[in-house]
Amino acid sequence: MAAFRTLRDVTADGAYTNLALAERLRGAPAADAAFVTEMVNGTARALGTLDAIIEAAAGRATSTLQPAVIDLLCLGAYQGLRMRVPPHAAVATSVDLAVSQIGQRVAGLVNAIMRRIIERTWDEWLDIVTAGLDEMDALALRYQHPRWIVEAFADRLPPEELVSALEADNVPPRTTLAVRPGLLDRDELVAETGGEATRFSPWGVTVTGDPGRVKGVSNGRAGVQDEGSQLVVLAASRAAEAAGVAGPWLDMCAGPGGKTALLRGLTGPEFLVATELQPHRAKLVQQALRAFDPAGHQVVIADGGESALRFEAFGLVLADVPCSGLGSLRRRPEARWRRQAEDLKSLRSLQCVLLVGAWAWARPGGVVAYVTCSPHRAETEEIMTEFAACMEAEILTAPSFLPEVPDCAAADPRFVQLWPHRHGTDAMFLALLRKPDK
Repeated sequence: MAAFRTLRDVTADGAYTNLALAERLRGAPAADAAFVTEMVNGTARALGTLDAIIEAAAGRATSTLQPAVIDLLCLGAYQGLRMRVPPHAAVATSVDLAVSQIGQRVAGLVNAIMRRIIERTWDEWLDIVTAGLDEMDALALRYQHPRWIVEAFADRLPPEELVSALEADNVPPRTTLAVRPGLLDRDELVAETGGEATRFSPWGVTVTGDPGRVKGVSNGRAGVQDEGSQLVVLAASRAAEAAGVAGPWLDMCAGPGGKTALLRGLTGPEFLVATELQPHRAKLVQQALRAFDPAGHQVVIADGGESALRFEAFGLVLADVPCSGLGSLRRRPEARWRRQAEDLKSLRSLQCVLLVGAWAWARPGGVVAYVTCSPHRAETEEIMTEFAACMEAEILTAPSFLPEVPDCAAADPRFVQLWPHRHGTDAMFLALLRKPDK
Protein backbone atom coordinates (compact mmCIF):
# COMPACT_ATOMS: atom_id res chain seq x y z
CA MET A 1 0.00 0.00 0.00
CA ALA A 2 2.85 2.39 0.82
CA ALA A 3 4.49 1.61 -2.52
CA PHE A 4 1.26 2.08 -4.45
CA ARG A 5 0.39 5.37 -2.81
CA THR A 6 3.93 6.65 -3.30
CA LEU A 7 3.86 5.77 -6.98
CA ARG A 8 0.51 7.56 -7.29
CA ASP A 9 2.09 10.63 -5.68
CA VAL A 10 4.79 10.49 -8.35
CA THR A 11 2.74 9.75 -11.46
CA ALA A 12 -0.46 11.64 -10.66
CA ASP A 13 0.77 14.56 -8.57
CA GLY A 14 4.29 15.11 -9.88
CA ALA A 15 6.02 14.27 -6.60
CA TYR A 16 9.72 13.47 -6.48
CA THR A 17 10.27 9.81 -5.70
CA ASN A 18 12.85 10.35 -2.95
CA LEU A 19 10.72 12.93 -1.13
CA ALA A 20 7.52 10.92 -1.46
CA LEU A 21 9.25 7.81 -0.18
CA ALA A 22 10.71 9.66 2.80
CA GLU A 23 7.25 10.89 3.74
CA ARG A 24 5.57 7.49 3.38
CA LEU A 25 8.31 5.52 5.11
CA ARG A 26 8.90 7.72 8.13
CA GLY A 27 9.25 5.36 11.09
CA ALA A 28 9.01 2.17 9.03
CA PRO A 29 11.27 -0.79 9.92
CA ALA A 30 14.48 -0.79 7.89
CA ALA A 31 13.72 -4.01 6.02
CA ASP A 32 10.25 -2.81 5.00
CA ALA A 33 11.63 0.58 3.97
CA ALA A 34 14.29 -1.05 1.79
CA PHE A 35 11.72 -3.31 0.12
CA VAL A 36 9.34 -0.45 -0.65
CA THR A 37 12.17 1.76 -1.86
CA GLU A 38 13.39 -0.84 -4.35
CA MET A 39 9.84 -1.53 -5.52
CA VAL A 40 9.02 2.13 -6.12
CA ASN A 41 12.36 3.21 -7.56
CA GLY A 42 12.60 0.18 -9.80
CA THR A 43 9.06 0.65 -11.06
CA ALA A 44 9.60 4.38 -11.64
CA ARG A 45 12.74 3.67 -13.69
CA ALA A 46 10.98 1.06 -15.82
CA LEU A 47 7.62 2.75 -16.42
CA GLY A 48 7.89 2.90 -20.21
CA THR A 49 9.00 -0.71 -20.50
CA LEU A 50 6.38 -1.91 -18.02
CA ASP A 51 3.68 -0.11 -20.01
CA ALA A 52 4.74 -2.02 -23.12
CA ILE A 53 4.66 -5.34 -21.25
CA ILE A 54 1.23 -4.58 -19.79
CA GLU A 55 -0.13 -3.71 -23.24
CA ALA A 56 1.26 -6.93 -24.69
CA ALA A 57 -0.15 -9.02 -21.83
CA ALA A 58 -3.54 -7.27 -21.78
CA GLY A 59 -3.98 -7.06 -25.54
CA ARG A 60 -5.09 -3.45 -25.17
CA ALA A 61 -3.54 0.00 -24.92
CA THR A 62 -2.76 1.31 -21.45
CA SER A 63 -4.72 4.44 -22.42
CA THR A 64 -7.88 2.33 -22.03
CA LEU A 65 -7.06 1.63 -18.37
CA GLN A 66 -7.45 3.88 -15.34
CA PRO A 67 -4.17 5.57 -14.34
CA ALA A 68 -4.41 4.00 -10.88
CA VAL A 69 -4.82 0.55 -12.45
CA ILE A 70 -1.74 1.14 -14.63
CA ASP A 71 0.32 2.09 -11.58
CA LEU A 72 -0.87 -0.97 -9.71
CA LEU A 73 -0.07 -3.27 -12.64
CA CYS A 74 3.37 -1.67 -13.04
CA LEU A 75 4.14 -2.35 -9.38
CA GLY A 76 2.88 -5.92 -9.66
CA ALA A 77 4.78 -6.59 -12.86
CA TYR A 78 8.00 -5.20 -11.40
CA GLN A 79 7.61 -7.39 -8.31
CA GLY A 80 6.85 -10.49 -10.31
CA LEU A 81 9.51 -10.01 -12.99
CA ARG A 82 12.37 -8.13 -11.34
CA MET A 83 12.28 -8.78 -7.58
CA ARG A 84 12.58 -11.85 -5.39
CA VAL A 85 8.84 -12.03 -4.95
CA PRO A 86 7.09 -15.34 -5.76
CA PRO A 87 4.88 -14.85 -8.84
CA HIS A 88 1.72 -15.94 -7.01
CA ALA A 89 2.44 -13.36 -4.29
CA ALA A 90 2.83 -10.58 -6.87
CA VAL A 91 -0.58 -11.51 -8.30
CA ALA A 92 -2.28 -11.82 -4.91
CA THR A 93 -0.99 -8.52 -3.52
CA SER A 94 -1.92 -6.74 -6.76
CA VAL A 95 -5.49 -8.03 -6.58
CA ASP A 96 -5.76 -7.17 -2.87
CA LEU A 97 -4.54 -3.65 -3.57
CA ALA A 98 -6.95 -3.30 -6.46
CA VAL A 99 -9.86 -4.13 -4.18
CA SER A 100 -8.79 -1.94 -1.27
CA GLN A 101 -7.48 1.08 -3.21
CA ILE A 102 -9.56 1.17 -6.43
CA GLY A 103 -12.59 -1.09 -6.07
CA GLN A 104 -13.87 -4.63 -6.44
CA ARG A 105 -14.90 -3.98 -10.03
CA VAL A 106 -11.27 -3.98 -11.28
CA ALA A 107 -10.15 -7.05 -9.33
CA GLY A 108 -10.90 -9.50 -12.13
CA LEU A 109 -9.12 -7.37 -14.73
CA VAL A 110 -6.01 -6.97 -12.56
CA ASN A 111 -5.98 -10.70 -11.77
CA ALA A 112 -6.21 -11.67 -15.44
CA ILE A 113 -3.48 -9.30 -16.65
CA MET A 114 -1.12 -10.13 -13.80
CA ARG A 115 -1.49 -13.85 -14.43
CA ARG A 116 -0.54 -13.31 -18.07
CA ILE A 117 2.44 -11.18 -17.08
CA ILE A 118 3.96 -13.78 -14.77
CA GLU A 119 3.66 -16.53 -17.38
CA ARG A 120 6.91 -15.21 -18.90
CA THR A 121 10.22 -13.93 -17.62
CA TRP A 122 11.49 -10.36 -17.95
CA ASP A 123 13.84 -11.33 -20.78
CA GLU A 124 11.09 -13.17 -22.61
CA TRP A 125 8.86 -10.11 -22.41
CA LEU A 126 11.67 -7.90 -23.69
CA ASP A 127 12.04 -10.15 -26.71
CA ILE A 128 8.30 -9.88 -27.36
CA VAL A 129 7.91 -6.10 -26.98
CA THR A 130 11.05 -5.28 -29.00
CA ALA A 131 10.30 -7.62 -31.90
CA GLY A 132 10.31 -5.68 -35.17
CA LEU A 133 11.52 -2.41 -33.64
CA ASP A 134 14.47 -0.41 -34.91
CA GLU A 135 17.66 -0.29 -32.86
CA MET A 136 16.88 2.89 -30.92
CA ASP A 137 13.36 1.85 -29.94
CA ALA A 138 14.58 -1.60 -28.93
CA LEU A 139 17.36 -0.16 -26.77
CA ALA A 140 14.87 2.26 -25.20
CA LEU A 141 12.62 -0.58 -24.05
CA ARG A 142 15.39 -2.98 -23.06
CA TYR A 143 17.22 -0.41 -20.95
CA GLN A 144 14.25 1.61 -19.68
CA HIS A 145 14.83 5.03 -21.26
CA PRO A 146 12.73 7.15 -23.61
CA ARG A 147 14.03 6.99 -27.18
CA TRP A 148 15.09 10.64 -27.26
CA ILE A 149 17.45 10.08 -24.31
CA VAL A 150 18.93 6.98 -25.95
CA GLU A 151 19.55 9.06 -29.07
CA ALA A 152 21.13 11.86 -27.03
CA PHE A 153 23.55 9.40 -25.39
CA ALA A 154 24.31 7.76 -28.73
CA ASP A 155 25.21 11.17 -30.11
CA ARG A 156 27.82 11.68 -27.37
CA LEU A 157 29.33 8.20 -26.93
CA PRO A 158 31.21 5.61 -28.97
CA PRO A 159 28.76 2.89 -30.09
CA GLU A 160 30.42 0.28 -27.89
CA GLU A 161 29.71 2.34 -24.75
CA LEU A 162 26.02 3.10 -25.29
CA VAL A 163 24.59 0.02 -23.57
CA SER A 164 26.96 0.44 -20.61
CA ALA A 165 25.80 4.04 -20.18
CA LEU A 166 22.14 3.04 -20.25
CA GLU A 167 22.73 0.18 -17.82
CA ALA A 168 24.58 2.49 -15.42
CA ASP A 169 21.52 4.74 -15.18
CA ASN A 170 19.58 1.79 -13.75
CA VAL A 171 21.98 1.13 -10.87
CA PRO A 172 21.29 3.23 -7.76
CA PRO A 173 24.45 5.12 -6.75
CA ARG A 174 26.18 4.75 -3.40
CA THR A 175 25.89 7.66 -1.02
CA THR A 176 28.89 9.99 -1.36
CA LEU A 177 29.91 12.60 1.19
CA ALA A 178 32.27 15.53 0.80
CA VAL A 179 34.25 17.11 3.61
CA ARG A 180 34.23 20.91 3.76
CA PRO A 181 37.80 22.00 2.99
CA GLY A 182 39.46 23.50 6.03
CA LEU A 183 36.85 22.15 8.44
CA LEU A 184 37.32 18.38 8.34
CA ASP A 185 40.04 16.05 7.14
CA ARG A 186 38.88 13.26 4.84
CA ASP A 187 40.74 10.62 6.83
CA GLU A 188 38.67 11.61 9.87
CA LEU A 189 35.47 11.05 7.92
CA VAL A 190 36.68 7.69 6.63
CA ALA A 191 37.50 6.67 10.20
CA GLU A 192 34.11 7.78 11.51
CA THR A 193 32.00 6.17 8.80
CA GLY A 194 34.06 3.16 7.77
CA GLY A 195 33.59 4.42 4.23
CA GLU A 196 35.96 4.51 1.29
CA ALA A 197 37.80 7.49 -0.16
CA THR A 198 36.54 8.43 -3.62
CA ARG A 199 38.64 7.56 -6.66
CA PHE A 200 39.32 11.09 -7.85
CA SER A 201 38.03 13.80 -5.53
CA PRO A 202 40.28 14.72 -2.60
CA TRP A 203 37.21 15.44 -0.46
CA GLY A 204 34.88 12.50 -1.09
CA VAL A 205 33.94 9.41 0.91
CA THR A 206 31.42 6.76 -0.15
CA VAL A 207 29.36 5.39 2.73
CA THR A 208 26.47 3.10 3.54
CA GLY A 209 23.61 3.81 5.90
CA ASP A 210 21.89 7.04 6.85
CA PRO A 211 24.22 10.02 6.23
CA GLY A 212 22.19 12.07 8.69
CA ARG A 213 23.69 9.97 11.48
CA VAL A 214 27.24 10.98 10.53
CA LYS A 215 28.65 13.51 12.98
CA GLY A 216 30.48 15.43 10.27
CA VAL A 217 27.23 15.85 8.32
CA SER A 218 25.14 16.85 11.33
CA ASN A 219 27.59 19.56 12.38
CA GLY A 220 28.02 20.97 8.88
CA ARG A 221 31.64 19.96 8.33
CA ALA A 222 30.63 17.51 5.58
CA GLY A 223 27.67 17.03 3.30
CA VAL A 224 26.11 14.64 0.80
CA GLN A 225 27.49 15.34 -2.67
CA ASP A 226 28.13 13.27 -5.78
CA GLU A 227 31.79 12.97 -6.73
CA GLY A 228 31.09 14.53 -10.13
CA SER A 229 29.92 17.74 -8.46
CA GLN A 230 33.06 17.75 -6.36
CA LEU A 231 35.25 17.36 -9.43
CA VAL A 232 33.83 20.30 -11.37
CA VAL A 233 34.50 22.54 -8.35
CA LEU A 234 38.04 21.17 -8.13
CA ALA A 235 38.69 21.94 -11.82
CA ALA A 236 37.13 25.41 -11.59
CA SER A 237 39.22 26.36 -8.55
CA ARG A 238 42.39 25.14 -10.24
CA ALA A 239 41.56 27.15 -13.35
CA ALA A 240 41.01 30.29 -11.28
CA GLU A 241 44.33 29.77 -9.54
CA ALA A 242 46.10 29.25 -12.88
CA ALA A 243 44.54 32.43 -14.26
CA GLY A 244 46.16 34.37 -11.42
CA VAL A 245 43.19 36.69 -10.97
CA ALA A 246 42.18 37.84 -7.50
CA GLY A 247 38.88 37.05 -5.80
CA PRO A 248 36.20 37.26 -4.61
CA TRP A 249 34.35 34.26 -6.07
CA LEU A 250 30.68 33.92 -7.04
CA ASP A 251 28.49 30.82 -7.06
CA MET A 252 25.36 31.43 -9.17
CA CYS A 253 22.27 29.21 -8.88
CA ALA A 254 23.84 28.04 -5.63
CA GLY A 255 21.05 25.95 -4.09
CA PRO A 256 21.14 23.54 -2.37
CA GLY A 257 24.70 24.57 -1.50
CA GLY A 258 27.02 21.59 -1.89
CA LYS A 259 29.27 23.28 -4.44
CA THR A 260 29.01 26.52 -2.48
CA ALA A 261 30.42 24.87 0.62
CA LEU A 262 33.38 23.48 -1.31
CA LEU A 263 34.08 26.87 -2.87
CA ARG A 264 33.80 28.53 0.53
CA GLY A 265 36.37 26.16 1.95
CA LEU A 266 38.73 26.96 -0.92
CA THR A 267 38.45 30.75 -0.90
CA GLY A 268 40.78 31.13 2.10
CA PRO A 269 41.13 34.82 2.88
CA GLU A 270 39.02 35.77 -0.15
CA PHE A 271 35.26 36.31 -0.06
CA LEU A 272 32.49 34.13 -1.53
CA VAL A 273 29.07 35.31 -2.70
CA ALA A 274 26.30 32.84 -3.46
CA THR A 275 23.14 33.82 -5.35
CA GLU A 276 19.95 31.79 -5.43
CA LEU A 277 16.57 32.83 -6.79
CA GLN A 278 14.35 30.62 -4.61
CA PRO A 279 14.22 31.66 -0.93
CA HIS A 280 13.82 28.08 0.34
CA ARG A 281 16.88 27.02 -1.64
CA ALA A 282 18.81 30.03 -0.35
CA LYS A 283 18.10 28.74 3.16
CA LEU A 284 19.62 25.41 2.16
CA VAL A 285 22.73 27.25 1.02
CA GLN A 286 22.93 29.02 4.38
CA GLN A 287 22.56 25.67 6.09
CA ALA A 288 25.39 24.19 4.00
CA LEU A 289 27.64 27.08 5.05
CA ARG A 290 26.71 27.04 8.73
CA ALA A 291 30.05 25.70 9.97
CA PHE A 292 32.07 28.44 8.26
CA ASP A 293 32.84 31.90 9.63
CA PRO A 294 29.95 34.03 8.27
CA ALA A 295 32.33 36.94 7.76
CA GLY A 296 33.74 35.13 4.73
CA HIS A 297 30.58 34.75 2.65
CA GLN A 298 27.21 36.21 1.75
CA VAL A 299 24.08 34.51 0.40
CA VAL A 300 21.95 36.76 -1.81
CA ILE A 301 18.43 35.97 -3.03
CA ALA A 302 18.73 37.13 -6.63
CA ASP A 303 18.33 36.07 -10.24
CA GLY A 304 21.49 36.52 -12.27
CA GLY A 305 21.97 40.24 -12.83
CA GLU A 306 19.13 41.30 -10.56
CA SER A 307 21.15 42.01 -7.45
CA ALA A 308 23.18 44.72 -5.78
CA LEU A 309 26.44 43.02 -6.76
CA ARG A 310 28.96 44.97 -8.77
CA PHE A 311 29.55 43.90 -12.36
CA GLU A 312 33.01 42.58 -13.27
CA ALA A 313 33.70 41.98 -9.59
CA PHE A 314 34.61 38.29 -9.41
CA GLY A 315 37.73 36.34 -10.27
CA LEU A 316 35.75 33.07 -10.55
CA VAL A 317 32.07 32.68 -11.38
CA LEU A 318 30.56 29.21 -11.18
CA ALA A 319 27.26 28.88 -13.03
CA ASP A 320 25.67 25.50 -12.33
CA VAL A 321 22.65 26.16 -14.50
CA PRO A 322 19.24 24.42 -14.48
CA CYS A 323 19.19 21.65 -17.07
CA SER A 324 17.37 18.53 -18.18
CA GLY A 325 19.09 16.46 -15.48
CA LEU A 326 19.92 13.65 -17.89
CA GLY A 327 23.17 13.18 -16.03
CA SER A 328 21.52 12.20 -12.76
CA LEU A 329 18.89 9.70 -13.92
CA ARG A 330 20.30 6.96 -11.69
CA ARG A 331 19.34 8.91 -8.56
CA ARG A 332 16.08 10.39 -9.92
CA PRO A 333 14.22 7.40 -11.32
CA GLU A 334 11.10 9.29 -12.39
CA ALA A 335 12.95 12.08 -14.21
CA ARG A 336 13.51 10.18 -17.47
CA TRP A 337 9.77 9.94 -18.07
CA ARG A 338 8.98 13.55 -17.08
CA ARG A 339 11.34 15.39 -19.37
CA GLN A 340 10.61 15.70 -23.07
CA ALA A 341 12.95 16.66 -25.88
CA GLU A 342 10.82 19.78 -26.34
CA ASP A 343 11.83 20.97 -22.85
CA LEU A 344 15.36 21.66 -24.07
CA LYS A 345 14.32 24.78 -25.97
CA SER A 346 13.12 26.66 -22.88
CA LEU A 347 15.97 25.29 -20.78
CA ARG A 348 18.51 26.45 -23.31
CA SER A 349 17.05 29.96 -23.30
CA LEU A 350 17.41 30.08 -19.52
CA GLN A 351 20.94 28.69 -19.70
CA CYS A 352 21.92 31.42 -22.18
CA VAL A 353 20.51 34.14 -19.92
CA LEU A 354 22.41 32.81 -16.91
CA LEU A 355 25.62 32.42 -18.89
CA VAL A 356 25.41 36.03 -20.04
CA GLY A 357 24.90 37.04 -16.41
CA ALA A 358 27.89 34.98 -15.29
CA TRP A 359 30.04 36.62 -17.96
CA ALA A 360 28.97 40.07 -16.76
CA TRP A 361 29.96 39.27 -13.17
CA ALA A 362 33.44 38.01 -14.10
CA ARG A 363 36.24 40.56 -13.96
CA PRO A 364 38.71 40.93 -16.86
CA GLY A 365 41.02 37.94 -16.85
CA GLY A 366 38.57 36.03 -14.66
CA VAL A 367 37.19 32.52 -15.18
CA VAL A 368 33.61 31.46 -15.77
CA ALA A 369 32.83 27.79 -15.06
CA TYR A 370 29.69 26.60 -16.85
CA VAL A 371 28.29 23.41 -15.32
CA THR A 372 25.34 21.20 -16.20
CA CYS A 373 24.28 17.76 -15.04
CA SER A 374 23.58 16.69 -18.59
CA PRO A 375 25.49 15.22 -21.53
CA HIS A 376 23.01 16.51 -24.13
CA ARG A 377 24.71 18.36 -26.98
CA ALA A 378 22.24 21.28 -26.92
CA GLU A 379 22.90 22.03 -23.25
CA THR A 380 26.64 21.57 -23.38
CA GLU A 381 28.99 21.88 -26.35
CA GLU A 382 26.63 23.74 -28.66
CA ILE A 383 25.79 26.49 -26.22
CA MET A 384 29.42 26.93 -25.19
CA THR A 385 30.92 27.17 -28.66
CA GLU A 386 28.27 29.65 -29.78
CA PHE A 387 28.67 31.78 -26.66
CA ALA A 388 32.47 31.80 -26.81
CA ALA A 389 32.43 32.94 -30.42
CA CYS A 390 29.94 35.72 -29.67
CA MET A 391 31.80 37.00 -26.61
CA GLU A 392 35.33 36.38 -27.90
CA ALA A 393 35.93 34.23 -24.83
CA GLU A 394 38.95 32.01 -24.49
CA ILE A 395 37.87 28.40 -24.00
CA LEU A 396 40.27 26.77 -21.58
CA THR A 397 41.05 23.07 -21.92
CA ALA A 398 39.01 21.92 -18.93
CA PRO A 399 40.27 18.29 -18.82
CA SER A 400 43.80 19.58 -18.20
CA PHE A 401 42.62 20.72 -14.76
CA LEU A 402 41.56 17.16 -13.87
CA PRO A 403 44.67 15.15 -14.78
CA GLU A 404 43.78 12.48 -12.22
CA VAL A 405 40.50 11.65 -14.02
CA PRO A 406 41.05 9.44 -17.09
CA ASP A 407 38.98 9.74 -20.24
CA CYS A 408 37.05 12.78 -18.97
CA ALA A 409 37.13 14.82 -22.18
CA ALA A 410 33.88 15.41 -24.04
CA ALA A 411 33.52 14.87 -27.79
CA ASP A 412 35.04 18.34 -28.05
CA PRO A 413 38.24 17.80 -26.03
CA ARG A 414 38.17 21.32 -24.60
CA PHE A 415 35.31 20.33 -22.30
CA VAL A 416 34.88 17.83 -19.45
CA GLN A 417 32.14 15.23 -19.65
CA LEU A 418 31.89 12.73 -16.81
CA TRP A 419 29.80 9.55 -17.09
CA PRO A 420 28.38 7.05 -14.57
CA HIS A 421 29.67 4.05 -16.52
CA ARG A 422 33.18 5.51 -16.90
CA HIS A 423 33.75 7.39 -13.68
CA GLY A 424 31.04 6.26 -11.25
CA THR A 425 29.74 9.84 -11.05
CA ASP A 426 26.78 11.75 -12.36
CA ALA A 427 27.22 12.80 -15.99
CA MET A 428 28.49 16.31 -15.21
CA PHE A 429 29.61 18.67 -17.97
CA LEU A 430 32.14 21.46 -17.40
CA ALA A 431 33.36 24.26 -19.64
CA LEU A 432 35.87 26.87 -18.51
CA LEU A 433 35.97 30.30 -20.15
CA ARG A 434 38.49 33.07 -19.52
CA LYS A 435 37.40 36.67 -19.96
CA PRO A 436 39.83 38.80 -21.98
CA ASP A 437 42.00 41.28 -20.12
CA LYS A 438 41.10 44.88 -20.82
